[in-house]
Amino acid sequence: MRIANVAGRAVIVLDHGFIDVHESSKGRFPSQAAPLLARLAELHDWLERDQPATTSSLGPHDVAQLTQLGPVVDAPSQVFAVGLNYRTHAAEMGLTPPGQPMIFTKFASSLAGARATFALPSAHVDWEAELVVVIGRGGRDIAPTEALDAVAGYCVGQDLSDRDLQMAGSPPQFSLGKSHRNFAPVGPWITTVDEVGDPQDLRIQCTVNGTMFQDSSTQDMVFSVREIIAYLSRVCELRPGDLIFTGTPHGVGQGLHPPAFLHSGDEVVTTIGGLGTLRNRAE
Repeated sequence: MRIANVAGRAVIVLDHGFIDVHESSKGRFPSQAAPLLARLAELHDWLERDQPATTSSLGPHDVAQLTQLGPVVDAPSQVFAVGLNYRTHAAEMGLTPPGQPMIFTKFASSLAGARATFALPSAHVDWEAELVVVIGRGGRDIAPTEALDAVAGYCVGQDLSDRDLQMAGSPPQFSLGKSHRNFAPVGPWITTVDEVGDPQDLRIQCTVNGTMFQDSSTQDMVFSVREIIAYLSRVCELRPGDLIFTGTPHGVGQGLHPPAFLHSGDEVVTTIGGLGTLRNRAE
């Protein structure tokens, strides 16, 4: 299934249209995505058995263009992010890959939809394409062998980063510089795990104004999705709707020679094979 947030309501996106879950189920299911994530099997059974009529004739391509697309989860209890989690990205930054996951957060108020625009708070705002994990069942002390059972699905994320604020302190701090308004676009929808296959074999790309800067695969991750979930759950209780930004591959602006950053009017397009595309423009 593909579950999107259209104008604040959870919808199932089909090839021939989308279904408003709460309306079509006559209130059996909630109107927002987060509480649906622990009930995906029940939701799938209802969809197969009742075969509800589409609320709209818009297919996936049309839905992905909607300006009403919101973040796939409106208010997650936790948003985690992993730094330096691609070998080639660590290399371009002249750093050694970490020996354990390097965790920070993007605060939830930075979440935005697949077509959101964003302001430039400094002259050094960078792009970072990321695979985002959406937690379904959650829990504590999850074994790596069981970690993918905690996942509801995956989506595309863009970890926009104000490098001036990120590097202002000594030592640097990551979270605030990555949490300006609309600095965490996610979407265009949640693709459930049964449609994704191996999360460690997905092509991930980012273009700016049509020029390809990032083109890699999640195979290059230092720590896999399984390892990240197991590591986080040893400290934090993972909850339905929590988001995990799993790191970015090489090709960020700060790693170029000379470095390059975003300007007003630039369009950042972030794509992951099988999961969809974000189109976000700097104001």
